[in-house]
Amino acid sequence: MVELSLQDRPAIVTGASRGIGREIAARFAESGGDVAICSRSYDDVASVAEELTAAHEGRVVPVECDVTDREAVRNLVDTAIDEFGDLRVLVNNAGASVESANVLHRCDEETFESMVDLNLKSQFLLSKEVLPAMVAAGGGSMVHVGSVNGLFGIGLSGYSEAKSGLLALSRNIATHYGQHGVRSNVLSAATIETENRRREMENTDQRTGDSGVRERWLDQYPLGRFGTPGEVADTTLFLASERSSFITGENLVLDGGLTNSLPTSFINEIYDADERPTTE
Repeated sequence: MVELSLQDRPAIVTGASRGIGREIAARFAESGGDVAICSRSYDDVASVAEELTAAHEGRVVPVECDVTDREAVRNLVDTAIDEFGDLRVLVNNAGASVESANVLHRCDEETFESMVDLNLKSQFLLSKEVLPAMVAAGGGSMVHVGSVNGLFGIGLSGYSEAKSGLLALSRNIATHYGQHGVRSNVLSAATIETENRRREMENTDQRTGDSGVRERWLDQYPLGRFGTPGEVADTTLFLASERSSFITGENLVLDGGLTNSLPTSFINEIYDADERPTTE
């Protein structure tokens, strides 16, 4: 039985100084993988690399990288190859949204372009730069961290359009390079309860004077909770490992049922779905 391991599968994880990216890097190192991690600040990512290398079997190498800069991306990939010898895994995690551009008429051209650069163009740059090394190594796995925003109309102009485009990028990679052993998949996550996300919700409550924002968000999730960075990391590890060796070109939705349902309160009102099943 194939182990859920990244031994002999060197990886790059972008946007790994905190939150989801840091948790993915930690899971990879714990699973025996060597990982190059990056962020725009070397100091931020260096402290993470030191901590993870000390705690886990895999080696973690920090690299300063603006993922929207072609030369910086090339340096990141070259550094990873120099350190590990080859590359078998790429996790395109770096990304961000701008809350002020939540609908189209509030999104200016500069913001739209910056969102596309960070959430789509950077994934293109990384994927293109990694491909030759991954093919030379006999294949590997690309995991692109997407969002449910790319699946249905929910807001955040620029960001949502880019995340939707990421699905096409991944499918094309899977189609064109599967013959060389390269797999490519998207992981579309809903609300993940990072420190930043909790802070955003608290700020929204303070700005609006409405303390029920969190509860209304939770009402959209059949599981009644948000996801955790650890759950994203576990799913990413599966897609990066040989356990998922026949999965490519797919979009794995990690959303607690968000895109599968109407609000829980509405379902309960119409169908009394909150009635607990019992044995007759």
